[in-house]
Amino acid sequence: MFASQALLYEVVDGRLILHGMPIMLVVLCILALAYRYYSAFLAARVAVLNDARTTPPCRLNDGQNYHPTNKWVLFGHHFAAISGAGPLIGPVLAVQYGYMPGLMWLLIGVVLAGATQDMLVMAASVRRGGKSLAEIAKAELGPFAYRVVSAAILFIVVIALAGLGIVVVKALGGEERPTAQIRVRLPEGVALDHSKMPTYHFPPGCEIVDVKGNKLSDRPQGFEVRISTDEAIAAPGADRIVQIPEKSTLMVPGSSWGTFTIAATIPIALLIGLYMYRIRKGAVVEASLLGAVLTLAAVVAGNWIPGSFLEPYFSLTRNQTTFALAAYGFVASVLPVWLLLCPRDYLSSFLKIGTIGLLVGGVLVANPALPCPMFNETFASRGPTFPWGGVFPFVFVCIMCGAVSGFHSLVSSGTTPKMIDKESDIRPIGYGAMLIEGLVGVVALIAASSLDPKIYYEMNIDSAKVATWRPQVDKMMEELGQGGLTHLPVERRDLNKVEELVGGETLSGRTGGAATLAVGMSFILTDAFKGLGISVETLTKYWYHFAIMFEALFILTTIDTGTRIARFLLQEALGNVYAPFARTDWMPGSVLTTLIVTASWGLLIATGSIDTIWPMFGVANQLLAVIALCVVTTWLINTGRSRYAWVTLVPMLFVATTTMTAAMQMIPQFLRLAGEWGELKTGLNVSLMMFVILCVMALVIQAITRWIAVWSGVAAVRNDEAA
Repeated sequence: MFASQALLYEVVDGRLILHGMPIMLVVLCILALAYRYYSAFLAARVAVLNDARTTPPCRLNDGQNYHPTNKWVLFGHHFAAISGAGPLIGPVLAVQYGYMPGLMWLLIGVVLAGATQDMLVMAASVRRGGKSLAEIAKAELGPFAYRVVSAAILFIVVIALAGLGIVVVKALGGEERPTAQIRVRLPEGVALDHSKMPTYHFPPGCEIVDVKGNKLSDRPQGFEVRISTDEAIAAPGADRIVQIPEKSTLMVPGSSWGTFTIAATIPIALLIGLYMYRIRKGAVVEASLLGAVLTLAAVVAGNWIPGSFLEPYFSLTRNQTTFALAAYGFVASVLPVWLLLCPRDYLSSFLKIGTIGLLVGGVLVANPALPCPMFNETFASRGPTFPWGGVFPFVFVCIMCGAVSGFHSLVSSGTTPKMIDKESDIRPIGYGAMLIEGLVGVVALIAASSLDPKIYYEMNIDSAKVATWRPQVDKMMEELGQGGLTHLPVERRDLNKVEELVGGETLSGRTGGAATLAVGMSFILTDAFKGLGISVETLTKYWYHFAIMFEALFILTTIDTGTRIARFLLQEALGNVYAPFARTDWMPGSVLTTLIVTASWGLLIATGSIDTIWPMFGVANQLLAVIALCVVTTWLINTGRSRYAWVTLVPMLFVATTTMTAAMQMIPQFLRLAGEWGELKTGLNVSLMMFVILCVMALVIQAITRWIAVWSGVAAVRNDEAA
């Protein structure tokens, strides 16, 4: 009995500590039941899927845009396109509220809102000839709705791409952080080097000490500081202690290992594309194996980059990482899809699904305890990772893609429907793929919650804001005590030791959630393989960088797809001014519109931070979900299925309420920060958010008038056949 209880939970210092394995089993059961019963109800009663109907790709097969595809192959492509940073990063940031609110929203949201939206948008698009969301809005509500939805989508996609990109920048890019006055004890036999004054390099093995010389923390990794005065740092005395003046700058290097690994996946994808389409046409299995082996080799080879002559080329600053990311988005959008986009999506779909399976298995085997609180009273109103407000409404904005994502509606309409072979395929692809993304969010939540809370906040509090949040973190840790931490090895309770375990990466103040998730994943996988009798403690650093690569693949596949979607929307809009822009094969138009799109989201990244861009991304993405659910509700009512309109109307009203409430709370805070941010950043953030809100309100008002017209008999019910 006690052995089985230990697998489920433990009580330490009067605090209940749940374990990850039983939570994962419950989640898997709920998702399986939802797919078996609720998706079957949606397919049979709401969408009325019927294989006797001819789908658009079967009717309009042109071998290019319309092409019937095997449902499992299409499942992989669809999942690769919809899965971005949202289900990975949102749950990690939301841990500040405790893991239970996020877990409940992920489960309820994905079953009743996210998967429902994706499946029914896909069904509506198939019935309307594979049209995009904006074109469906035009068919159901008229030209005005088309213009409103198109404009909103364009702005939302730009904000979404910035939200995705900032995660990569925070994980890989270097930073310059202001420091308070600190005292450093040098290792024995090491002299202070003044040759690069005002920049000083401190070697590995230093100690941070207080005014009495007592050690506060170790610095096993070397670090650089640029001092703020013209006078050189005084030479150390017999105690080997030097004093760094206040207002100096800590130079945090970029992750050369991670950048190399991710950069290597680009030529690998190009090679796979050439291999499948030019060198060995149709050799899919060979290309898949080659791509997987080369990607894993890139992770291992990255270990040799730090300290080598190649390190300066891959250790990038924040601005350099932003530029490199924008350059990738530009090139991926302009190149033919078969050369980079398709093989990258194909390669990443295998890696994503395989890694998700590995992580789920890892949680079941390792069964990590979750020392983070279920409900965190300390940060219930606001906290360091999401400082704009409390659990309601911000947990529903912080966690989006794993529960419901408007961005998915762009993939579920206009792209995937052009490859649906038969209507019954809509259920596993539309509903099933979204359930898997919800599972990804749960895995991310468990990984972050399995860390020592002290480590979690040391990684997720910006160094410039430590003084602001430290008293609350100390109060929380005092209340938690050591409950749930005794199972953790000592080296996992000290951030300096953790930095050593993951290969010397700087983790302190590495906000954004990506590094936190990678650390949690690496510990779970290490413990899982240890449980199988395989000693892989020394491989933690490889698991960490494998996790970083996994996260980046999630993000980059969405960035290249999203940039291309935004480019098409902009070309279509500019085509009304100058006709050649509407031709997607007109190279000057393609280059110019792609440049505008990448420059726009690149500017947002350059002028923002994770705690401003991520909430904007959350609000914009959820408002796009409101648009998608509103359009699908209109489709159901227009086609005589009003009695089932609740399946989309209820989630639409809930998401609209929470998101609008969050936006109304954020905008005044943005305006109060105008003095700190400057007019450009403040005006950009507020105007973008207000524009999207007004578009959504205009669409909803028009939709309501249409619903009333149909219900009152003023407008006729339409035929639900492809238009």
